[in-house]
Amino acid sequence: MNEHTPHAARTQAASHAASQAPNDLDAFWMPFTANRAFRARPRLIAGAEGMHYVTVDGRRILDGAAGLWCSNAGHGREPIVRAIQAQAAQLDFSPTFQYGHPAAFTLASRLAELAPGDLNHVFFANSGSEAADTALKIAIAYWQARGKATKTRLIGRERGYHGVGFGGISVGGISGNRKSFGTLLAGVDHLPHTYNRAEQAFTHGQPAWGAHLADELERLVALHDASTIAAVIVEPMAGSTGVLPPPQGYLERLRALCDRHDILLIFDEVITGFGRLGAPFAAERFGVTPDMLTFAKGVTSGTVPMGGVIARAGVFEAFMQGPPHMIELFHGYTYSAHPLACAAGLAALDLYRDEDLFARARKMEKAFGDAVQALKGLPGVLDIRNIGLAAGIDLAPAKDDAGKDAPGKRGLAAIESGFHDHDVLLRVGGDTIALSPPLIASEDDIAALVDRVAGVITATA
Repeated sequence: MNEHTPHAARTQAASHAASQAPNDLDAFWMPFTANRAFRARPRLIAGAEGMHYVTVDGRRILDGAAGLWCSNAGHGREPIVRAIQAQAAQLDFSPTFQYGHPAAFTLASRLAELAPGDLNHVFFANSGSEAADTALKIAIAYWQARGKATKTRLIGRERGYHGVGFGGISVGGISGNRKSFGTLLAGVDHLPHTYNRAEQAFTHGQPAWGAHLADELERLVALHDASTIAAVIVEPMAGSTGVLPPPQGYLERLRALCDRHDILLIFDEVITGFGRLGAPFAAERFGVTPDMLTFAKGVTSGTVPMGGVIARAGVFEAFMQGPPHMIELFHGYTYSAHPLACAAGLAALDLYRDEDLFARARKMEKAFGDAVQALKGLPGVLDIRNIGLAAGIDLAPAKDDAGKDAPGKRGLAAIESGFHDHDVLLRVGGDTIALSPPLIASEDDIAALVDRVAGVITATA
């Protein structure tokens, strides 16, 4: 079902969805969710098409988050649906340990063509979390293959998000994702984050202040010595922490420092890949080529789980040594390059190309940014940042019954108010609203989204 589906058919589908509402909400332990609050006031989604979700009671909810940063081509796109259906009928599963299927090689080639420079070898996983852990393992194994086995240390960044595997949360820098899980991986350090409200507030695009923060890598090299450091991993634009665009010149400086000290640079492009910043990858937009980049989410427009790593030729070739009958990298997943995911990925890439959605996102960036920045001055808005079709809106925290700040309370109120009262789906981290609409959004869609967000901000002040 898509934008061309007759209204009667959509109404019938919504009615059917309502009949599917569950009677018991207890068994499903929901991820990254206040489970008790959800059960008290559920937010149930039963269908989707284009720019909208459909609730179990038939209401159309404007998608302000591309699902979870992933439905870049919009929902229910017929070419992707057909491709998944056809693939399930033809080849439902094929192992990729010592075997292959054509779609895996075709998709890998298409992704290599999209990626900048000599990023031309693709290792498939099933999520951004798996992609991050895969890249970290490749980095350490790469130096072993090069005869530099002391290079095992990993450098992340404060406020960074690299999924929820032990590798990802170790290099990640969001305290809530780390504090409950022990000491995590040894041999990890962190760069400082790049955000300074006093210097950067209400910035369109890349802030002018902050490039010098890349020089903190020199301090870590002096502390640990370059001979022990395998890789630095950063998000080109930090997304989950609230949309932090990189300062002007920051990524270029980080690349130069990694080159100087013989350290691999990894870009986590799980959010920024596939058009979010108006280019296939942020690496292209910012003109900085990492040694590896991770991807997920938008590769299938969120329809079937898939992730992966794209590595430069030199990284790949370092493993292609020794007897040819030997496995070069002892790593992989049962569902790496799953046939359904590959079919969805190829169909999504066709849609991005045929509808020129990456260029469309770049063209819409100014209108989107102007509209979002117009929310400045609403009650409790502390800062707004935007780049591409992504924006972060920091809200002042609500108070608890004792009159003290209650971090996250206003954020949850914004989710609830958006869904139940303003017909908009929002992504919230703490008390920051993160907007990332599907790339098919029109100016009218953006105006409607910002209007509804304004209503949410005012209602929860």
